[in-house]
Amino acid sequence: MVGRKSLPAKNVIERGAIRRFAEAIGDPHPLWVDEDYARSTRFGGIVAPPTFAVSLQVGSNVREGLPIDLTKILHGEMEFEYFRPLRAGETFFCQAEIVDFYTKEGKSGQMSFLVTETRGVDANGELVYKSRSTTVIRS
Repeated sequence: MVGRKSLPAKNVIERGAIRRFAEAIGDPHPLWVDEDYARSTRFGGIVAPPTFAVSLQVGSNVREGLPIDLTKILHGEMEFEYFRPLRAGETFFCQAEIVDFYTKEGKSGQMSFLVTETRGVDANGELVYKSRSTTVIRS
């Protein structure tokens, strides 16, 4: 399963989606919601909060068809690496890939770890962000 990729998906970063995301996470920073303020900063306009990329879509479920009991999974961790901010009005193409799978012995038995990396590129094909997510599968 390592190396399995989703289909890529097109995502347009909408100002309203950034505002709703900021409200949902309880972060009222004006850089996310106030166009006048954001324009006066080095970013030159509204940008998305650091965890916004989690809301972007990939073209297919990379875990689909794998023998995983969804009642036994836990979200382990997630990390983001940005090469520049996600700006309102831009288009990104996002694709996920399974990059690692391993098992460990825990207090309650064996656990498996599925590591997925998502990459977001802009309309010019430049890498803008990578996110890495670990899913814990209890036995």
